[in-house]
Amino acid sequence: MFTFSDLKGRIVIVTGGATGIGEAFVRAFVEQSAVVHFCDVNTEAGRRLADELGERAVFAPVDVTREDDLRAWIQAAGAVNGRIYALVNNVAFDQRIPFDDVSMDDWDRLMAVNLRAAFICVQEVVKFMGDGKGGSIINLGSCAFHTGQPDHLSVYISAKGGQLGMTRELARELGPRNIRVNLLSPGWTMTDRQLRDYVTEETQQFLKQVQCLGEPLLPAEIANVAMFLASNASRAITGQNILADKGWAHH
Repeated sequence: MFTFSDLKGRIVIVTGGATGIGEAFVRAFVEQSAVVHFCDVNTEAGRRLADELGERAVFAPVDVTREDDLRAWIQAAGAVNGRIYALVNNVAFDQRIPFDDVSMDDWDRLMAVNLRAAFICVQEVVKFMGDGKGGSIINLGSCAFHTGQPDHLSVYISAKGGQLGMTRELARELGPRNIRVNLLSPGWTMTDRQLRDYVTEETQQFLKQVQCLGEPLLPAEIANVAMFLASNASRAITGQNILADKGWAHH
């Protein structure tokens, strides 16, 4: 495991942290001895993970589309010691809907999860990164924004494009406050959900062909990049889109 000593004892916020890549983020930050406040709508999985990891993993059942609840949760986490070190805007929902069937209710609902919630989180978190102390904000993109996908993901990918624009603008606006903002864009990551619902022998062969590195991309590998971006080891990096996709988007 890589060690980033400046994360020890720091408060970190992770949205959508009960399963998948979010779970890998929570585990990695706890391994770095950070105190991780994470939320999810999957209450059972969130509580199970918190029980397993102990006092450094603090779970709250929060629906990120409910603005007041989301803001109140971050305020409570920041009130612990008045300081939040890093935010990982991980929560996402990649529902597949054919383009012709997308309703505006679908659009609003998916944008609320995949883009709007991230902006709300940034607004609240920066209140606890003030007085020049600064911090790191990591938004989650997707290599699918760069490659395009024939998988009925038009709304999801539109939101991920919005994450890129938001990241670059907020890096500029928040730079004077010593706050860094970066986008972490994973490739096709082998989470339990992806393996269960979408990954087949054919798709595994496809990935070997389109990725520069043919082996499967694992959640823990994405988490390693997030640890670097959260820590002072990356203090020269802001406003960037970090593609962690084993070379898919560059193929």
